[in-house]
Amino acid sequence: MTNLEKYSSTYKKVFELDDSIDVTTLTFQGIPLWDSIGHMNLIASLEEAFNVQFEIDDIIDLSSYEKGKEILTKLGVDFN
Repeated sequence: MTNLEKYSSTYKKVFELDDSIDVTTLTFQGIPLWDSIGHMNLIASLEEAFNVQFEIDDIIDLSSYEKGKEILTKLGVDFN
């Protein structure tokens, strides 16, 4: 599994989404399960999946699928 597949899979698992949903368009509070609790579940799941630790600013800044990729890239995750 590539890092991009793992990343997308984490969103699908945390937010209970099926394969018909385009995860690349997801934004904070854009779906019912991505509320403040869902946000922290996503952070914890991403930290576990990629063995990284988010800084407080990164947790606040993670507002979309694409922004999450930027933050993880900054933390050393390669999506290429």
